[in-house]
Amino acid sequence: MRVRRAPAFVAATVLALALGACGGGGNDTTSDTTVNKDVTFDAGTTMARLNKAGAVTVGTKFDQPLFGLKGLDGKPAGFDVEIAKIIAGELGIAPEKIRWLETPSKVREEKVEQGAVDYVVATYTINDKRRQRVTFAGPYYEAGQDLMVKKGNPKGIDGPQTLRAKRVRVCSVTGSTPGETIKKYVAPNQLVLFDVYSKCADALRTGQVNAVTTDNVILLGLVDANKGAFELVGKPFTKEPYGIGLKKGDVRFCEFINGVLRKAADDGRYRKAWESTAGRVAEETPELPELGPCS
Repeated sequence: MRVRRAPAFVAATVLALALGACGGGGNDTTSDTTVNKDVTFDAGTTMARLNKAGAVTVGTKFDQPLFGLKGLDGKPAGFDVEIAKIIAGELGIAPEKIRWLETPSKVREEKVEQGAVDYVVATYTINDKRRQRVTFAGPYYEAGQDLMVKKGNPKGIDGPQTLRAKRVRVCSVTGSTPGETIKKYVAPNQLVLFDVYSKCADALRTGQVNAVTTDNVILLGLVDANKGAFELVGKPFTKEPYGIGLKKGDVRFCEFINGVLRKAADDGRYRKAWESTAGRVAEETPELPELGPCS
């Protein structure tokens, strides 16, 4: 996916996303949140349990502009949030019946295993290590890891291969795929890890680090939120398929969610979810990726 550099007039995008969550229906105004009230499910399935309860707990991030950013009403807004709402709606659950639980990268598997959440939509890259602990539906989006630097790129960073030689201090998040991937390009003393990306942005702003690395769309949101103080190097060097994390072995629920994603792609809700959130900054609307097997 190509993304355009954030121009000055979109500096208020993240604020708009947050304010969009306030009053008059809150986050529910950003996309089609149709609730399927006539749906029925086989007894004993996760879908039947959640439908009967009429409520669901979703793990997401609260510090990811454009994907999951906590609004002024205490609720998150963004593309991940809209995908989670579409799934809830197909379970017969209204948006106001979703309980949002902050789920940073390092605790996503833990929250699923504990049963603290029913599913996780949190810029959650599918990989084999994580598949050992959770089942993934999707992917619903494919990102690419990039680098964010101060405006003007004072260190002249030209991709990950230049980091070691230039003695660049890089920040990422503990437990994240980008945090692990970047270790191939830097010495241990060049890497700084925090629990959330907002702290990395603060460290870049104050000069404690020279770059921040994670998926390009997350970085684009941070660029936008920081009013032009940062920019992307613009050379993605990985493919990061985002999946929806579920209890390990819940194949029926996984297959249901994959069906919801296909339906949303076909009827336009997927496009609306993107265009009302990340699409305000990204140049192109992505296609739903090829869905993986449920196991």
